Amino acid sequence: MPMRTAIPVYHPDLYSASAIRDTYPHYAALRELGPVVWLSKHKVYALPRYAECKQVLLDDETFVSSDGVALNPVANRVGQGTTLFSDGDDHARRRSLLAHRLTPRALRTMKDTVDKQAAAVAEAAVARRTVDAVEVAMALPLSVVPDLVGWPRQGREHLLRWAGATFDAMGPLNRQAVRTLPASLGMLRYARAVVRDRSVLDGSMGHDLLRAADDGRIMPAECATMMIDYLAPSLDTTISAISSALHLFAAHPEQWCMLKADPDLVPKAVNEVVRYESPIRAFSRAAAHDTELAGVPLPKGSRVLVLYGSANRDPLEWDAPDTFDIRRDAARQLGFGQGTHGCAGQGLARLETSALLSALVERVDRIEVAGPPEWALNNVIHRLERLPLELIPA
Repeated sequence: MPMRTAIPVYHPDLYSASAIRDTYPHYAALRELGPVVWLSKHKVYALPRYAECKQVLLDDETFVSSDGVALNPVANRVGQGTTLFSDGDDHARRRSLLAHRLTPRALRTMKDTVDKQAAAVAEAAVARRTVDAVEVAMALPLSVVPDLVGWPRQGREHLLRWAGATFDAMGPLNRQAVRTLPASLGMLRYARAVVRDRSVLDGSMGHDLLRAADDGRIMPAECATMMIDYLAPSLDTTISAISSALHLFAAHPEQWCMLKADPDLVPKAVNEVVRYESPIRAFSRAAAHDTELAGVPLPKGSRVLVLYGSANRDPLEWDAPDTFDIRRDAARQLGFGQGTHGCAGQGLARLETSALLSALVERVDRIEVAGPPEWALNNVIHRLERLPLELIPA
């Protein structure tokens, strides 16, 4: 009997437009089926529960990223040469080139600047009163990240669209991925031109990469892919977290009152937001050798899909997982990954999200939904496309 018939099979398409907009019923159905579920539509083993997701993320020798983390061969080929698509010494070498930019010590030097920018964003939003949560969420990352990475001023207006397309390309090769492929390739062309013209900002990550290439520590071709490597996650995931936070606090006014009464809860609130509405839906890994997971044999080359959003709502791991509660200790949430491939920019994402929440706590009495939320259609990023809100000043 074929091995995969021994495990539960799930036939619906997790990457259809309806499933992207409303994924949680699919996650619940998958968790009910078991710890490892075969997705017949995409020919991949899905991991819907917390324990197996964490096990795979922490075992990067068995479940590798160097064969790609996307669900299609095109993206897995194009992504070669990035930190995300590498393992072992190769991964450590690439990550070490920029790690000093994102250490707690380095981020402390940025805190005053980020706090001031967050205050300006909050004041402008409160002055307008009726706002789009996503526009508010975009303002801070777009004012911080492009400068840090070193993108020249010209062409920045395309960065957010290009970054979203980069994530879309890492799903299956469906209509959504194909539709955004030109934008994804456009970003790569732009990055290569920036490296070729050496037009990165002085003192930026891009500047560090060019110097590393000059010194022979990386190939010149790696500069462009690594700049994208750090830009795309630093924009989309943070915008997702901030806009989701605004949505959740509008939907749960008692939680906002709690945060206003005790602003020291902001770090816990950030973890709970990322747990409850995980910015990354899923990445895949490939089995480097024959292995097994939760008693299920996986032959070499098998692709497993780490469902972050499902793991973070797993009732086997969390009490009342579908309840948003900023008092919860959600520090072990998997929204930023785990292990050697844990999100390098998570400290920056936490800094920005915390800064904006703190700025709003000082200035806003209540957050009210002023229209229906609209979720973005993206294969990998889970975030709002639009959400009208009314900010009631304090």
